[in-house]
Amino acid sequence: MTFNVPVQPFDADDDTLRAHLRDADCPALLMTLAHITGDPSVLPEGTGAHGWLHRTNGGLSAEQQAAARAQGLHLLQRLRDAGPSAPTPQPDPELLRRITSWAMGADATDLVPLLSEEIVLAERDPRAPRWRMAQSPANEGFRVVIIGAGPSGLLAALRLAQAGVPFVVYEKNHEVGGTWLENRYPGCRVDVPSVLYSFSCATKPDWSEYFCRQDELLGYFQAFAKEFGLYEHIRFHSEVTSARWDEQGACWRLAVRTAEGTLEQRASVLVSAVGQLNRPRLPDLPGRERFTGPSFHTARWDDSVQLAGKRVAVIGTGASAFQLVPEVAKEARELLVFQRTPPWMRPSPGYGAAVPAGARWLSAHLPYYAAWYRFAQLAPGLHGAPWTVDRGYPPTERAVSAANEETRAVLTEAIQAQLADAPELLTQVMPRYPVGSKRVVRDNGAWFSTLKRDDVLLVTDGIEEITPQGLRTADGRHHEADVLIYATGFQAERFLAPMTVTGRDGIDLHTTWDGDARAYLGMTVPGFPNLFCLYGPNTNLVGQGGSVLYFSECAVRYLLDAVRLLHRRGMRRLDVRQDVHDRYNARIDRATAERAWGWTSVRTWYVNDKGRSPQNWPFSALEYWDATRAVDPDDYEIS
Repeated sequence: MTFNVPVQPFDADDDTLRAHLRDADCPALLMTLAHITGDPSVLPEGTGAHGWLHRTNGGLSAEQQAAARAQGLHLLQRLRDAGPSAPTPQPDPELLRRITSWAMGADATDLVPLLSEEIVLAERDPRAPRWRMAQSPANEGFRVVIIGAGPSGLLAALRLAQAGVPFVVYEKNHEVGGTWLENRYPGCRVDVPSVLYSFSCATKPDWSEYFCRQDELLGYFQAFAKEFGLYEHIRFHSEVTSARWDEQGACWRLAVRTAEGTLEQRASVLVSAVGQLNRPRLPDLPGRERFTGPSFHTARWDDSVQLAGKRVAVIGTGASAFQLVPEVAKEARELLVFQRTPPWMRPSPGYGAAVPAGARWLSAHLPYYAAWYRFAQLAPGLHGAPWTVDRGYPPTERAVSAANEETRAVLTEAIQAQLADAPELLTQVMPRYPVGSKRVVRDNGAWFSTLKRDDVLLVTDGIEEITPQGLRTADGRHHEADVLIYATGFQAERFLAPMTVTGRDGIDLHTTWDGDARAYLGMTVPGFPNLFCLYGPNTNLVGQGGSVLYFSECAVRYLLDAVRLLHRRGMRRLDVRQDVHDRYNARIDRATAERAWGWTSVRTWYVNDKGRSPQNWPFSALEYWDATRAVDPDDYEIS
């Protein structure tokens, strides 16, 4: 796999170009046309790619799509005839503003700085560090330690390498990939578009599916590590069990468990890239240990267990179950699905679909098309998603705003359309809480098609206990099962667990958090100098545009600027001020109270036992990008 391949010249005939254009995403094609021609008048009035419920081709009419493809043909003909020397200009700010405003359906002046980094050719990397650490006595022995070789850890490694900063990565597993190495259950795939679940500095124009499978995504991260020479910096089968701040030495002292024993290591800066979704959560049900058949969590899939001919029980109806259940139903003799709370589902016809050859060709040959397609996927949430509470609406357990009610109506209609022939099932699966209170899952029709099968039973009564041969529910029924699969999510609130982290004056991080993790910008905690968390507290995106990897790019840029600041000033400690940290988290909490998941009473992993959300970012993706562009020295005690 090769990343960041420059746009390729072509000599295809007109019929071939027309065939490729039939596979184009028309909003992305129109934005590309406006960009390259410099003429935003090609964008149809009153339309655009805007809308959280992304419609196929942005809701453009058949006539508008045909016109876009005809204009696209003229552009491709021009580029073909001009040959490899055809100019591919960067858009100026005003053109960016006009194109982006069309896409968003509102003035988007605020997006122009972000878009200047996004709308670039594949070979450019605007977010790469523009400085290098010089070798000098002042930084002799300086070393960054990264814990975890998942996506965030790999990106941090690349940026540190680009800046010439010495570093090492400790990874407890045998390979890179993090959660995408550990989660490999049948049907496992990403549920944000593949083009967003990839690094802007490592573009891939030939994703095989719009929402790629686990094996392709794992291959992407492995190829990323190989392409950029990161494997030589990674120590596998090495788990950091404790980290202790040494005030006198101004460094972190680490205990690293390896096959050869526990090693003592030192870090000038410590980066936690352990993620949130890597510690399985098992339900606290009586008798769980008494089940006599095979039982396992989706994140610990047991390949030795044969499901063919078996009566299989799956507990959970969240994102993992949505992917797993249709696959298990193809093998099992009978399938029982135990549901606590039905999820809202977002119609996604491209979910599970292959990217057609023409779309892949356009990404590789039409300048900027791939960048504008990525933006088309990113755009709907950049100004926020429809789960903000409107106190004047007023909010109820049905909807928290007019926009939320409108979204509910669209999703309800989609569910009803699929279950017109199964009214008894409809009453079981229709959510009774505001959209956005829990994670919204992707729907391509497979879920309800599976639940309607004669050999599949949806059980909505609560589970009272697990027995040696099955499960007993609150209605007194006993459901026999040969295999039990837990699709019950993760202990997302247990950041950095089970590692022990001791900061200044011997304070323990987990004691400080007391089960309610908080950090400034999701990264830094008072009393724990030179410690940075990636995908830390309150950095989980909930439909606000982008992906976890987008947030990682923002956080890693901030991390590199902090390292630069220490290096430039000849300082050794950077510790966020308590008042800055507290004001920031108070703002997070105020905003969370005005979001569906913070307002509703429905049970959700978004909210911890203390009634607070330590996971979710309650603002737009744009706001996080803006907040992490550079370190403000006034936010920290630097010495």
